[in-house]
Amino acid sequence: MERVGILVVSYGSREAAMVDAFTRSQEYRVELYIADRQKNPFNVRKAKEHVVIPDLNVEAIYRFAEKNRDRIDFGIVGPEKPIIEGIRNLIEDNLRIPMICPTKEYALERSKVMQRRLFQEIVPEANPRFKVFDPNDYRDLSDVKRDLFKWLDELDNKVAVKPDAPAAGKGVGVWGDHFNTREEILEHFLANFKVGPVIVEEKIEGEESSFQAFCDGKHIIPLPETRDYKRAFDGDKGPNTGGMGTYKDKGSILPFMRIEDWEEEKRIVKKIFEKLKGGGSNPCLRGMPFYEAFIHTGKGPMILENNSRPGDPEIIPILALLKDDFVDICYRMIEGTLTRIDIDEKAAVLIYKVPPKYGGYIDAFPHLVNRDEIGTPVILDDAEKLSSKYGDSIRVYPGSMEIREDGRTYALSSRAVGVLGIADDIQSAREIAVEGIKAIRGGALWYRTDIASKEHIERSIRHMEELRKRA
Repeated sequence: MERVGILVVSYGSREAAMVDAFTRSQEYRVELYIADRQKNPFNVRKAKEHVVIPDLNVEAIYRFAEKNRDRIDFGIVGPEKPIIEGIRNLIEDNLRIPMICPTKEYALERSKVMQRRLFQEIVPEANPRFKVFDPNDYRDLSDVKRDLFKWLDELDNKVAVKPDAPAAGKGVGVWGDHFNTREEILEHFLANFKVGPVIVEEKIEGEESSFQAFCDGKHIIPLPETRDYKRAFDGDKGPNTGGMGTYKDKGSILPFMRIEDWEEEKRIVKKIFEKLKGGGSNPCLRGMPFYEAFIHTGKGPMILENNSRPGDPEIIPILALLKDDFVDICYRMIEGTLTRIDIDEKAAVLIYKVPPKYGGYIDAFPHLVNRDEIGTPVILDDAEKLSSKYGDSIRVYPGSMEIREDGRTYALSSRAVGVLGIADDIQSAREIAVEGIKAIRGGALWYRTDIASKEHIERSIRHMEELRKRA
């Protein structure tokens, strides 16, 4: 069996799922060199060598790669920060280790302004109406307010306010969700405007989906659609988060989508890819340059944003359902020969369990938090033992968790642990995930109880039917 050394730049559960996919290889003897945000118990167990770099700064990642350069065949990066800061450019230019992530120039999320203008040029039909407010264009706040209020009049206040710089999905404010008056819009706007340019775009009514595609620079291979749950609390209430869970249906599309929506998404992304690719091939796009948040309207899908990395959590069910060897997929991306990926048709549901301060839960629901449990060790054993009942149909992926000197595992500040259930239908997969989540004890952790619930999915289906009738 051929040995392969892989550098993994890790942030949370998404990368634990990558590590799992690599170590399940039937064709390669995998050695993992993991640069991690924390001492993740799953990654520590699987790694040949593991280093903690809390801020994931590119210089420290580079030094770790340089130290192990003779044992690393390629690298893969999950989180956006090192991609935006040019980790691929640095490692490939100096160490000649091929990296699976786009180069700095193709990390489109580094500027939402650039992204919107690019989409306006290539796919205007899928781009919401928007206006850019740049501090460099204004002498004083009264001028900004005048222009902003004029634009708000045009859009009847129904807007989304987005900072130009990346905010991990948490800097965005939306009418009806984060603000309900013009004064609240202005407050949110000014908080971002003092930092840099701000986009104010029309709020699009619809249902969201996540489109992801692997790319080798010549080809893009779309993956089955997933649904992300951005808001912290049940019923899509509360602040935006990194994502509280996700689901994938059998096949390639979600229950509220039509096959023509999926085809239109692929057409839109292919147009963007062809523009960025230019003639022939563009290896700078290698990895997942197109993780697209689409919103489905009565007239078809529109782009909310593009990220140049795999979705967290949306890539997790896909990785678990790969029929092809993930190491082999990575080699094909590097070689420019990725023409298809074989994926199991099953449904999957992932639910995150998170600490009490995450998403402001302890402030919103103080009576629901067991304060005696805050800061206690998190026990994953009972959840992991469910594999004796479900086999590979349950996966437990620690994220923002660390092993401490006492040998026990503790939750940190972000999404602590994800449990994935796999089955022939969404509800059966959900039952497995919920059983796993309930088996995790300690740390006063909590979770959204409506991820992939029948009620939530039926509401999405009804909403789309109404929107199509109105269109």
